[in-house]
Amino acid sequence: MEQQKNIYFLSDFHLGTPSHAESLVREKLIVQFLNEIEDKAAEIFIVGDMFDFWYEYKYVVPKGYVRLLGKLAQLSDKGIQLHFFVGNHDMWMTDYLQQELNMPVYFEPKEFSWNSKQFLIGHGDGLGPGDKGYKRLKKIFRNPLCQWAFGILPPQLGMGVANYMSRRSRAKTGSSEEIFLGEDNEWLVQYCKERLQEKHFDFFIFGHRHLPIDFRLTSNSRYINLGDWISFYTYAVFDGNDMQLLSYQHNDHKIIRNH
Repeated sequence: MEQQKNIYFLSDFHLGTPSHAESLVREKLIVQFLNEIEDKAAEIFIVGDMFDFWYEYKYVVPKGYVRLLGKLAQLSDKGIQLHFFVGNHDMWMTDYLQQELNMPVYFEPKEFSWNSKQFLIGHGDGLGPGDKGYKRLKKIFRNPLCQWAFGILPPQLGMGVANYMSRRSRAKTGSSEEIFLGEDNEWLVQYCKERLQEKHFDFFIFGHRHLPIDFRLTSNSRYINLGDWISFYTYAVFDGNDMQLLSYQHNDHKIIRNH
């Protein structure tokens, strides 16, 4: 890592929901945050669900989000390395962001190392015990034939169906995402513990859960869930030695910590 530079992690913007107007407010806030960290960032990770829905047709991508995409392009052109992990809402990424932003796109958790610290980073969907219904659904959505079949639908019809399903899923979840279920019932905590049996990681960085969590697994290993930019506006920053989970909108008191 460059001296005096940080690595930033953000997740779950869900741009496009619940309305264009409300999404635009969040988008402008995210761009404002990126403006503020621009001179301090060596790398920036967006760990999934940047959009509430995304599908790349051959010649069509969802309209909107020009402020955020333009800012990311500026950061990339400036030499800041960007990374993107697909989430369950934008898993149908192909090569658009890679070509336009020089931003690698990852479909599975990936290991990284900085300053002898070991990281495992991923969106977090479908990991750990439970959620068997979603895991079956994820296999279907990731199937190339299913993606092709969706792609032959006219964009207006396909995106309408996808947005309806997204809203329905969110309504079903409700406010349960804001409740910490305890160490034994948090699937990603259990997943991290299983991975620690195989290999040491100093930090596990995930999104998906929406609840910001900084959980000490052992004396030298922590699970960080990045929260979201809908209710908490949280992000993590690694300074080369330690990790902090913070809120951009003064919601630090809502972050779940066990240390």
